[in-house]
Amino acid sequence: MARILVIDESQQRAVEICTGLIKAGHQVAAVLPTSLELSRRIEEIRPDIILIETESPSRDTLEHIGVMNREMPRPVVMFSQDGDGDTIRAAVKAGVAAYVVDGFEIDRLKPVVDVAVARFEEHQALLKELEAASRKLSERKLIEKAKGILMKSRGMDEDTAYAALRRLAMEKSQPLVKVAADLVDMARLLL
Repeated sequence: MARILVIDESQQRAVEICTGLIKAGHQVAAVLPTSLELSRRIEEIRPDIILIETESPSRDTLEHIGVMNREMPRPVVMFSQDGDGDTIRAAVKAGVAAYVVDGFEIDRLKPVVDVAVARFEEHQALLKELEAASRKLSERKLIEKAKGILMKSRGMDEDTAYAALRRLAMEKSQPLVKVAADLVDMARLLL
């Protein structure tokens, strides 16, 4: 059972949405009339999913979603009357996982929420993969730089320089990348 934060300026629609969420097996964490101070409210409420119903998402709403998505990402479902392509792209770029045009319908609620959660989880997994690949690449560059310093200053070939870095890492019981970073920092000081 997911805890869902509902944001809708219409109290009557919010009641319909809450009824639909409860019927779909979810728990309504809170209902807010606007997305103002969204990050702070999410910290307080700690919902699993955010559901927004709006005629058209304002620039402020999309900015609040973007900030929230960077600081404490959550799946966001948006029901809107605005089918403009630029608006949809802006919403997706801000972090909306499911943007549904033509408004809210109770029958579509459960599958839309399920799709939003699945897309959000996939996106988060891709972000983690990208972060890991970027970290490995920067570590590899640092090790290559350290090898280059040893090769130039000690007249070592590449294999010998790498072996020397590995040996030092083992002697110090530190990761190879830490030893490489220390060597690069030391070389900056000395050269």
